[in-house]
Amino acid sequence: MSLYTVDTINKKLKPLDVTRLSEQQLTERYDLQEWLVNHPEALGEELLIIQKEFDGFDGTGERLDLLALDTKGQLVLIENKRDDSGRDAVWQALKYASYVAPFTSDDIEDVFAKYLAKNKPSYPDLEVNAFDADQMKNTAKILIECFLEQHQEMGVSITTLNPRNSQRIILVAGEFRKEVTNTALWLLDRKIDVKCVKVLPYKLGAQLLVDIQQIIPVPEASEYMVRLTRKEDEETIAKVKLADHTDIRYQYWEQLLAHFSQSDNSLYNNISPRTDHWLSSATGISQCTYHLIFLQKAIRVDIEFARKDAAENKQIFDFFYERKHEIESKFGHSLDWLRLDNKKSSRIEFILHTDGHNQELWNNHTAWHLEYIQKLEQAFKPYMNEAYQIIK
Repeated sequence: MSLYTVDTINKKLKPLDVTRLSEQQLTERYDLQEWLVNHPEALGEELLIIQKEFDGFDGTGERLDLLALDTKGQLVLIENKRDDSGRDAVWQALKYASYVAPFTSDDIEDVFAKYLAKNKPSYPDLEVNAFDADQMKNTAKILIECFLEQHQEMGVSITTLNPRNSQRIILVAGEFRKEVTNTALWLLDRKIDVKCVKVLPYKLGAQLLVDIQQIIPVPEASEYMVRLTRKEDEETIAKVKLADHTDIRYQYWEQLLAHFSQSDNSLYNNISPRTDHWLSSATGISQCTYHLIFLQKAIRVDIEFARKDAAENKQIFDFFYERKHEIESKFGHSLDWLRLDNKKSSRIEFILHTDGHNQELWNNHTAWHLEYIQKLEQAFKPYMNEAYQIIK
């Protein structure tokens, strides 16, 4: 990539002279690093620098260029190389990430307080003076809280700093060797957050220009990768939940379905046990379902009307409510009729208050569920076709 000046009259471009920071007698520590301290947003995001030249790794003597917090309260380790990234940049940063992984919120506030005490940076909303250690730590805490609140997403609350496995790495260099970029991509594929930012200086007469660009991951793909990773995580969690045999709900449904399989009831023939507190079965009307419910203090059977159109749900409910006497006569008990006018769905239920999690009672509970889901189906089934006609 190149930068150009534009000759608008002659319709020509003239490339700027590419240079190197070393050729301009600029240093990694006193120039590049200070640019990023004063303008962390140049790295493509909002960051709070909490330490530079950090050497607080017990017994190692190693030194991290910059330590920061992002808007989610995650620690960000920033390693700067003036020109060439070198071969070991990723390995070095990974070591530092492992060193800071155990840091608590208290540790982070201590680190930031020492940075404030030494560097006396200026902040728009708070003046940092030479307070004692306790006052400085309190100042650090206030600044962190202000930073997080300022960039907090709607409905999201940051409850802890440096969550487990959340440490991020930003590598900054004039050039990146192939072994570094390949390793960074490999780590990204394994959900380790690594970013490579290229710093390319240009000469425009006597003036020095700097182009700072994120090259890994490609910025246009970053949000897509985040969404894709989130989707994969959700799918993995869902699969684990569905197959978690240690979950008490899974165990109950496993016993219940085994009991149902010995009966002539076919509502749940193709259903597998899961960790949700309900099992659903079709009624013959789309998005209207029979439910078996398993709770800690109760078990229940119900029929729920949950179509997209709330008015249709109320119409179906009212249709059945007009036949309340006949339905309850067939069911053999009074039912709870919940129109739920302030909600989209409506339901009709029959409930048994009991100690649902007491496994000694599960034989009785599975028999109860089988008996009353059969009765519920038998009571409502004769009216299903007619009910469907009113919304068709």
